[in-house]
Amino acid sequence: MRCKVPSLVDLCVQTAVDNVRYLGDVGETDTHLLERILPHCSLEQLTHVENSTEGRDLSQVTDRLWKRFYQIEFGDKSINQVVERMKKVKVTFKWKQLYEAKTEEMEETQQRSFERIKELYQNENAKRQSRQVRVCTKVPPSSNKRSFYGSGLGSNFGNTKSPLMKKAKIEFVNR
Repeated sequence: MRCKVPSLVDLCVQTAVDNVRYLGDVGETDTHLLERILPHCSLEQLTHVENSTEGRDLSQVTDRLWKRFYQIEFGDKSINQVVERMKKVKVTFKWKQLYEAKTEEMEETQQRSFERIKELYQNENAKRQSRQVRVCTKVPPSSNKRSFYGSGLGSNFGNTKSPLMKKAKIEFVNR
């Protein structure tokens, strides 16, 4: 049985796939070659290739790859919702833009959640602080003011509003 000898193009494609982490500007590389090489890129590598390539729109090759990354990250349900919305509005977007927008939305939602949790934690901590037992030292007032501890005859009568009632209580105590 004979093994098929790979063509020079196949060898070049395989070398590019093996070294995809070093790819940058793909320049004027044929689309059919990019369709064989770029599916081996990670999300970061694909982003790097697209950002490095100047003067050329790679979306005809990368759009399906971005859709795959979108599906992996956000699930089939999210893809179906996006497709339905695009059909309803009769507008199409590039999947890279949709991926970036969804990622940004998720980050904002996560940040708001973190802020809310942080706020709740601070509120609980403030409540806990307000309930803590604190050591207080009260200094008794000077001797020229009425007694701080309620000792003395007139202290029981100080809470009476009417002077007549106060007089009656004093007379009762003095008997």
